[in-house]
Amino acid sequence: MTHIRYEIVEHDGGWAYKLGDVFSETHPTHEAALNAARDAAARQSMPGETRPILYQDAQGAWHEETAQGFDRPETEVSDTDPNWAARG
Repeated sequence: MTHIRYEIVEHDGGWAYKLGDVFSETHPTHEAALNAARDAAARQSMPGETRPILYQDAQGAWHEETAQGFDRPETEVSDTDPNWAARG
């Protein structure tokens, strides 16, 4: 089973979650980014339909595959700033 980790990071004047080298939209608060990451992680774990997908790799090449609806990754949310609440 694949394991993916969303990381909470400061980004573009606010906070975002990051998966690999890809950032989410910027959120105004740490808490908003953390909640969005938790929501994304929960949705990523949910089974769905088996269907074809099309994606572009880092070199710009396009690939088409069949994504099995039951083959979902194990997810985790990692917070790079565990003391965010203390900053108020």
